[in-house]
Amino acid sequence: MGMQVPLVDLAWQHREIEAEVRAGLDRVIESGAFILGPDVAAFEAEFATASGVAHCIGVANGTDALELCCRALGIGPGDEVIVPANTFIASALAVARTGARPVLVDCDADAGLLDVDAALERVGPGTRALMPVNLFGQVAPMEALAPAGLPLIEDAAQSQGARRNGRLSGSFGRVAGTSFYPAKNLGAWGDAGAVTTDDGEIAGRVRALRQYGSDEKYHHPELGFNSRLDTLQAVVLRAKLRRLDGWNELRREAARRYDDLLAELPGVVRPRSLPGNEHVWHVYTVRVPDRDAVLASLQAAGVGAGVHYPVPIHLQGAFRHLGHRPGDFPEAERAAAEMLSLPMFPGIRPEQQEHVASALAAALSAR
Repeated sequence: MGMQVPLVDLAWQHREIEAEVRAGLDRVIESGAFILGPDVAAFEAEFATASGVAHCIGVANGTDALELCCRALGIGPGDEVIVPANTFIASALAVARTGARPVLVDCDADAGLLDVDAALERVGPGTRALMPVNLFGQVAPMEALAPAGLPLIEDAAQSQGARRNGRLSGSFGRVAGTSFYPAKNLGAWGDAGAVTTDDGEIAGRVRALRQYGSDEKYHHPELGFNSRLDTLQAVVLRAKLRRLDGWNELRREAARRYDDLLAELPGVVRPRSLPGNEHVWHVYTVRVPDRDAVLASLQAAGVGAGVHYPVPIHLQGAFRHLGHRPGDFPEAERAAAEMLSLPMFPGIRPEQQEHVASALAAALSAR
């Protein structure tokens, strides 16, 4: 069997933190502080600092984080939130779960990020917020959305440690939600997420909402959730957070290596990083013709490539009620047909990337 290159290799990270995490897990087990224990508070403080904000509230997962962002802003039935069509479904689901309506807009042709002009055009009397997504590891052009005069709910699930014009992911707009799904740049050993904000009132609202709508035990003035960051996951996240900057730099080195390896490969459109962005390469996504056939060839060659995302939000059955049809968001549809995600993780070796590039060249030449 030839070389095998996984899309993501979490085992490398686990080996790096194993001793530290084992000691932390033993500490929690001995103390019995399993729910909102000291490690949760410590991680929240550390991640707030790492995100350049005053407050971090740990929650159960990234989808809950975005929904709680919406609810903390008072968004609910009858309201609208602008969301890109080119994103993971959780962005739109978080809005829909509040009873509000996600208003979808197309992405730009180059980076696949929210089309700012399209978003501004869709602002209407019912629009309560915009939810730009930091797709694949780079921050969306947040400052360009200022003319809307509306709160931004930053979807920072794929961009821990990224910067735009020196400002950290998770610090833009009124509030941000992030995910610590295991494959993220900062990933837990299960589901986990967080809300970040500089607004103390919003932080207080989210803290109450995540804990049954209560900021005083057994007193529940509003309907809330059971959506708390697990203490054992906080132990893992604290260990990984200390290494995040170094791991992100390894991702940047790998992205530069891919750029060089693929520079002369016909038919490949390499990913673009917007000016002012410090990309953290959660995903390294190229565009290729006949994508599905190329993907099959790569997988046959032992390359664990993938697709983010094969069906744009407006064509998902879950959002059929929005009334969209094929052709409504052509750039998102083109991205869904052409994008191909190559293996990317800290610790990927040069010879692994060379194998990926060679297999991609062979797959394209066979088309």
